[in-house]
Amino acid sequence: MLERLNEALEHIESRLDQRIEVPELARIAVTSEYHFRRLFSALAGLPLSEYIRRRRLTVAGAEVLAGERTLLEIAVRYGYGSGEAFARAFRAMHGVGPGEARRSGSSLTSQPRLSFRLVVEGNSSMRYRIVEKEQFRVIGKKIRVPLVHEGMNPAIAQFIRGIDKETMRRVGALSDQAPEGIVGVSDNIDPSRAEGTELDYYHGVVTGAAPPQDLDALTVPAGTWAVFENSGPFPQALQHLWRDVYTQWFPSNPYQSRPGPEILRTRLTPDAAQAEAELWIPVERRAA
Repeated sequence: MLERLNEALEHIESRLDQRIEVPELARIAVTSEYHFRRLFSALAGLPLSEYIRRRRLTVAGAEVLAGERTLLEIAVRYGYGSGEAFARAFRAMHGVGPGEARRSGSSLTSQPRLSFRLVVEGNSSMRYRIVEKEQFRVIGKKIRVPLVHEGMNPAIAQFIRGIDKETMRRVGALSDQAPEGIVGVSDNIDPSRAEGTELDYYHGVVTGAAPPQDLDALTVPAGTWAVFENSGPFPQALQHLWRDVYTQWFPSNPYQSRPGPEILRTRLTPDAAQAEAELWIPVERRAA
């Protein structure tokens, strides 16, 4: 699969001065657009759209310094509708406007070309299982929060502290299927998965029960789930588990992610320093 991802990267490079269609990149990688965006973000450490933008501004910067085209010609070539829009984007990346860069020969910022390579460490293994589930509901309390990749998410922590014990007792009593007990559910996640983009977070249970009127509910269609287990320091081990699923497990297995919520069941030690986790990711088999 990494070979196909690198072919998609070559496609990007050959069309930096043209329109780049994400469905075409996904076709080259032989995966879905949904999964391609998520896999790229996990492997590259930045969203696909940001990588394309930075690569375009890198090669545009070289053309600005070369002085062979006008600034407006360069702006149009790399997809900017006006010189002003190009100048704003150029300054945001390079710290200097294109006109000043050309006049003074300023130092510019470069986004290197990416290529993906498999690094075999062999010092760990991932515990997982594949589960088929019928339609179910997530019932609990919901909030819209920013995505945080490292460390505790303060918005989620504050939200959970604000839920009264009686409400959580009622919610917990509705749990009637795996994953059992109180879970954290992330849904409606921005495709880029960029830091600070928003998602719907549910603090609740997985159940077949009808939702009480004063609680939030999410209906989840029947489908296939990959379930991963992990333990370690909280919250780092949980965040590293998600990263490892996309950077290690997906490239090595015949599955791809599909639209749907991600479910995390966490059990903390009394001092909240360590956690045992079970992460449920909606998946489907990848086309051969």
